[in-house]
Amino acid sequence: QEQLVESGGGLVQPGGSLTLSCAASGFLFSRSAMSWYRQAPGKERELIARIAVERITGNHRTPTYADSVKGRFTIFRDDDKDTVSLQMTSLKPEDTAVYYCHAEEPNGRFGNLEYWGAGIQVTVSS
Repeated sequence: QEQLVESGGGLVQPGGSLTLSCAASGFLFSRSAMSWYRQAPGKERELIARIAVERITGNHRTPTYADSVKGRFTIFRDDDKDTVSLQMTSLKPEDTAVYYCHAEEPNGRFGNLEYWGAGIQVTVSS
């Protein structure tokens, strides 16, 4: 069974730091693009960080970020442990959201299979 389990969320004050982790299992993690999304109350889910994987070579591409988090958040993955993390610094109240781990697993000519974590709350407040 494919699973993505987020951890590390919680309450942090503005300007603080927090690191989220996502443990993956049940699929070919090393060949899967991994992303972090977030969804704030009343807003659509947005992509904030992603590490793509070249389908043919399996090489990991340079991470990309949403403008709202660029320079403050860093995504990284550990293919030996099948985990992907999100380091967050200089946190702002507008970063408050449920954060989701996401995977895209290659599926031959059928494209990709997509998997979602259940989400974890991050609250930035004094």
